[in-house]
Amino acid sequence: MALLKVNGVDIADPSSLQVDIMDLDGTSNRNAKGDLVRDRLAVKRKISLEWPALTPAQTSTILKAVQSVFFSCTYPDPMEGKDLTKTFYVGDRSAPLYKKGLWESLKMDFVEK
Repeated sequence: MALLKVNGVDIADPSSLQVDIMDLDGTSNRNAKGDLVRDRLAVKRKISLEWPALTPAQTSTILKAVQSVFFSCTYPDPMEGKDLTKTFYVGDRSAPLYKKGLWESLKMDFVEK
């Protein structure tokens, strides 16, 4: 079983997967006592991924899987302690140095919608 599914399809397991849990705030201010008054709008996830050397076909498969504006991804969530499926968009994608028929690595972030 694959670690990640994008739009219900297994993708190659990354060598590195980091889940950041982020609070998205509206307006935050200090009151007259100096206490923080915070308007937390939502809690979102960012998944930082890196794959080791990949063939051109493997690299293409992963990049094409996340080319839509938004996509669903099933991933292991550390806060919930189980796999979750959420809607994400992809950040910048990096595939450095192609040599000997392989891309050195592939890196990208999935950011929850």
